[in-house]
Amino acid sequence: MNAFIAQTDRPSLDLGERESIYQPENKDLIFPEIPEFKNVAQERQYRKERLVAACRAFAIEKFDYGFAGHLTIRDPEFPNLYWTNPMAVHFDQVKVSNLLLADHEGNVLEGKHALNRAGFVLHAAVHEKHPDIVAMCHAHTVYGTAFASLGKKLEPISQDAAAFFEDHQVMCEQAGQVAVEEKAGYNFAGALNKVKGIIHRNHGLMTVSRHSIEAAAFWFIALERCCKQQLMVEASGIQPNLLSPEVARYSREHVGSEYIGWLHFQPIWGYLKENQPDMFT
Repeated sequence: MNAFIAQTDRPSLDLGERESIYQPENKDLIFPEIPEFKNVAQERQYRKERLVAACRAFAIEKFDYGFAGHLTIRDPEFPNLYWTNPMAVHFDQVKVSNLLLADHEGNVLEGKHALNRAGFVLHAAVHEKHPDIVAMCHAHTVYGTAFASLGKKLEPISQDAAAFFEDHQVMCEQAGQVAVEEKAGYNFAGALNKVKGIIHRNHGLMTVSRHSIEAAAFWFIALERCCKQQLMVEASGIQPNLLSPEVARYSREHVGSEYIGWLHFQPIWGYLKENQPDMFT
């Protein structure tokens, strides 16, 4: 895959106080806004509800595989603690009331269910070693797991894939080995770079966010989709046209940020809030 789409002349964009070109200049228009919180309890509830929504979104995407798959978000008051989905509960049945609060040692401090051992080993190590990471997602998906066996990065075959250009890595530490020993998690966390997407060879996909659980969840959905698209292209036997590095970076700048991941999740949140109110119980 080496046929590049050449760079074109682009005018510079004046965003003013906006974080993204997608934010309307007219502030009177309806548009999602990142909330401000009056207290830590309000922020905690917000994070827990969005964690549940991320799990429900994974259910819609059919990312379930037995008890595999775990999503985490740091507690806003106690950053050494994190909230996660309960062990052996389907993504579609996760709700605010059955979330778990755990520490980096794997102790469940709140909640009645058990903690996924593999989830604890990887997520706890990442949260502990990378204090800037607030959320992490992992699931055993069909296309991501298949693509991970190739041990290579995504190619910039589209605008969608450009969102991950120079913003994902292939990790070979503990490749294909079930992470149940704590040292495995620390080896993995130690090799993690400043990226949002991870292709863990012979295992599957992971995403992390330094912004929100919404961003981590959406970029996981997007990463799985990009793996599917590239596998389909490769199966055709036809060499695709690739974006040039310059074009890929430009597209990533506008469609691959943490904020854009958060924004992409807002329609999902709106749908779930209206159609699955039981997730708040």
